[in-house]
Amino acid sequence: MEHQGTPSHLRVRPRVWIGFAIWLGYMVVVFTVQRLGGVPYTDLSRNGHDLFFGAGLSLIVASVLLAVTTTLLGWWRPALSDEHPSRRRWPIVVPIALALLAVLGLTITDWAAFDGPFLAASIVLLLVGFTEELTTRGLLLTALRSRFAEPMVWFLSTAAFAAMHSLNFFAGQALGPTLAQVVNTFLVGTAFYVLRRTTGSLVWPMVLHALWDFSAFSAQHGEVSPMTSIVGVLEWVIGVAALAVVWATFRGRDRSRRIAA
Repeated sequence: MEHQGTPSHLRVRPRVWIGFAIWLGYMVVVFTVQRLGGVPYTDLSRNGHDLFFGAGLSLIVASVLLAVTTTLLGWWRPALSDEHPSRRRWPIVVPIALALLAVLGLTITDWAAFDGPFLAASIVLLLVGFTEELTTRGLLLTALRSRFAEPMVWFLSTAAFAAMHSLNFFAGQALGPTLAQVVNTFLVGTAFYVLRRTTGSLVWPMVLHALWDFSAFSAQHGEVSPMTSIVGVLEWVIGVAALAVVWATFRGRDRSRRIAA
């Protein structure tokens, strides 16, 4: 049995294990390339060289591998779009609020501290919106829909997204901040999921994710504004709001049928 709206001409039939294999492979590739760069997570913001080899290069490699994988599977269409988006569109106010908060973060950034190499390396980090979204709310989500109803698809794909960031502990970040980051990432990831379901497209979560990470990272470079702590608190508030409204986005796929994994 096949989900309504799941293309029947996919080169490879979606399976849950394939989605998790891609997720695991992504983490292995990114972690390995970053470790070969030899830059601890806590030192990424020192200069453009460390930022590129500590993070940017891994995203370039992952982007190429993910594009090849998605093409070989033939999953671009279900990974990038929902044929049956949410029937309720009002939850989009939550990711919109997150976008506005990202813009606020950019206005309090110490841009004078950015030299050419550091700015260039920072721009490369925008690829995180493509790589992490395609991995979790694209390919993994497609695989999960082959077996689970939408509430479980949301939970598992978002939990996998949050778990990705636990690798920062092994890259030099302290345990406490890492655990807080994992929880926070689950909440923010829920906002990205809400944006996919309300717009019917993964492109907008990719854009928002890239904007959010660029803003959050940039605000920590140079002289940090006192407003940064307020932005951090509002991020948690918006994340909790996403958790409160996500239920409304499940409608639209409630008549979908499952396919055996």
